[in-house]
Amino acid sequence: MPPVENDSGKNDIKSRIQQLIDSNQVMVFSKSYCPYCVKVKDLFKELSVACNVVELDLIDDGTNYQEMLLEMTGQKTVPNVFVNKKHIGGCDKTMQAHKEGTLQQLLAGEEYDYDLIVIGGGSGGLACSKEAASMGKRVMVLDYVVPTPKGTTWGLGGTCVNVGCIPKKLMHQTALLGTALQDARKFGWEFNETVSHNWETMKNGVNDYIGSLNWGYRVALRDKKVDYVNAYAEFIEPHKIKATNKRGKESIHSAAKFVLATGERPRYLGIPGDKEYCITSDDLFSLPYCPGKTLVIGASYVSLECGGFLAGIGLDVTIMVRSILLRGFDQDMANRAGEYMEEHGIKFLRKYVPIKVEELEAGTPGRLKVTAKSTETDEIIEGEYNTVLIAVGRDACTDKIGLDKVGVKVNPKNGKIPVNDVEQTNVPHIYAIGDILEGKWELTPVAIQAGKLLARRLYANSTLKCDYVNVPTTVFTPVEYGSCGLSEEKATELYGPDNIEVYHTLFWPLEFTVPGRDNNKCYAKIICNKLDNDRVIGFHYLGPNAGEVTQGFGAAMKCGATKEHFDSTIGIHPTCAEVFTTLDVTKRSGDDITGAGC
Repeated sequence: MPPVENDSGKNDIKSRIQQLIDSNQVMVFSKSYCPYCVKVKDLFKELSVACNVVELDLIDDGTNYQEMLLEMTGQKTVPNVFVNKKHIGGCDKTMQAHKEGTLQQLLAGEEYDYDLIVIGGGSGGLACSKEAASMGKRVMVLDYVVPTPKGTTWGLGGTCVNVGCIPKKLMHQTALLGTALQDARKFGWEFNETVSHNWETMKNGVNDYIGSLNWGYRVALRDKKVDYVNAYAEFIEPHKIKATNKRGKESIHSAAKFVLATGERPRYLGIPGDKEYCITSDDLFSLPYCPGKTLVIGASYVSLECGGFLAGIGLDVTIMVRSILLRGFDQDMANRAGEYMEEHGIKFLRKYVPIKVEELEAGTPGRLKVTAKSTETDEIIEGEYNTVLIAVGRDACTDKIGLDKVGVKVNPKNGKIPVNDVEQTNVPHIYAIGDILEGKWELTPVAIQAGKLLARRLYANSTLKCDYVNVPTTVFTPVEYGSCGLSEEKATELYGPDNIEVYHTLFWPLEFTVPGRDNNKCYAKIICNKLDNDRVIGFHYLGPNAGEVTQGFGAAMKCGATKEHFDSTIGIHPTCAEVFTTLDVTKRSGDDITGAGC
């Protein structure tokens, strides 16, 4: 390889290279036979961007040019790409810049306001924004709560904090304390005063705690130097959004990348009187009065959880179910949870759908008349309630944020957004996380994990992806249901009935024995794959503290636990969770699974 003869020769070549870079929007130093160079040149053709190309193998000083490019950029290979005087790099880096949207930014010659704008201030959006900011990126979070038809709104933190997991678990705990009070007399506690529940005290306590969380999130964003704006975001261009605050004032903001984390809101029924007279879980947790006699419409986990804790504080509760309980969950477990609720005074109207809600008397609460129709016959029934709570599912908040203007694909049936395995939409610089994703878990910890890992992939060269397999979860029904992995139905569908083995047992928690309640109502089962060394592919638990029990077994399943691992684990006695270390009766056998004590 002939060297550059002298300093003046080197300077002359450097000057020519610099002049080419300065005078062309896109400058590509290439070799005519290089497939990677062809790929980059084809990319700019597809983008309809004119680029100046110097084929180093076809000019006399090509070798010297390449040596000087190494000195100037640290890169000797081709293609060597520059856009608007900025060095991009080779083929991979150019393609990555195109994929992420930064190439388009450089081609446009504009400087964006932010590296990242996150639309949605829920758990996933906050996690992603703080992680990105910690890496020195300029980040904005936009969050706006559209008031419910009843006018309910809330602060920063999203559904989980304000109208989901947090208040739900606290009100579920309220109901558990009511049961504990009843048990206490059997354990020797003597108290003669009348015990009653005060809705306002509970509501104020729960909402005071939520308020402290809202404040904490705002402080955390400020400390991370994330710009937080309480405004509704809507795309107006691929890299620009319009933000509208509650007073109607508009502002425009741009970013190289966007993360959609808008979450979901409760679905209404589309029948006369639903939005006028009914409430949803968005209203329940800050309801200023006790709801009284309540009809809960729906068979979702929200329906059963809310109906469960309302009954647990002593209210008359009826749950109207169109078809099955807890669709998507193991139906054996769902039905057992439902049976437990019925045995404890919660009424179920099965195979009915409401067709009209009318107000009989205004008040706090008032009186409502609900007309419903059988899903199997022409029978019409009517009932009177103080409160009607709709919990029939949730819709993704994606239809009014301008996604059509920027070409983001959305499932028209449910508003969900399809993404690839790195949470990227079909528009390369726009990503999505959380409940709005097509076919993914609608769980707060999943959104948090996905948000953090996305930020690290975007800005810290990480390659770790969010794992949506074997995610543990719990439904906080009166008897709690924890699960991880496959339902029995799904396992049977995937592997066939002959290739799975289900081990199960009923049990009686020690805490229930002295009060003499719920003997053999709790239930545990695991589903094993016989084709894979009896690997545990489904874990299901119905009993006290289901979340605490399921969390550890979720970790075991991540590690690939088998039935032998469960059997060789020594149980903690006396606990409910220890039943998983002694399971020996298969469902296939039909043998008795009634527990008989220690």
